[in-house]
Amino acid sequence: MDMKEGGVIQVAYVVRDLEAAMKRHWEVCGIGPWHIYKFEPGKVENYIYRGQPANHTCWIAVTPLGEGLGAQVELMQPISGRSIYDEHLETKGEGLHHVKLFHRDCDKALEGYAQRGYPVIQQGKFDEDVHYYLDTEKDFGYIVEIGNGGRIRAPERVFPE
Repeated sequence: MDMKEGGVIQVAYVVRDLEAAMKRHWEVCGIGPWHIYKFEPGKVENYIYRGQPANHTCWIAVTPLGEGLGAQVELMQPISGRSIYDEHLETKGEGLHHVKLFHRDCDKALEGYAQRGYPVIQQGKFDEDVHYYLDTEKDFGYIVEIGNGGRIRAPERVFPE
């Protein structure tokens, strides 16, 4: 599927219990199946949190938002270390965390956001997929993430099995 420059490719939520959240989404709304990954140092390259090497580990689960839309819903559960996901749980609890936008040239897009006063607060690269979280919460009420929609490996597991 051809992604639109600047288009929404993901809507993401922070949760305290990934298993319970996936089960609830699946059983109540039929949202799923979920592809599950563990993000941690070593698996994620250029892993940075607020200007320092990131040390956090988290579970990530994704599923298509709808047939043919080219977008996904993401659930994230922090496990250890410190990240913007922990900050969100502490200040807002569970809920909407970020909206991810597609950019073919993330470096160019980052320059434009930085000029508007939205620096990167967390970033990484998982296989061919880069992600940059921007400091937009003060103006948007949520974080804007940008990424290139790059290919990633097969999930560690799928829910439901």
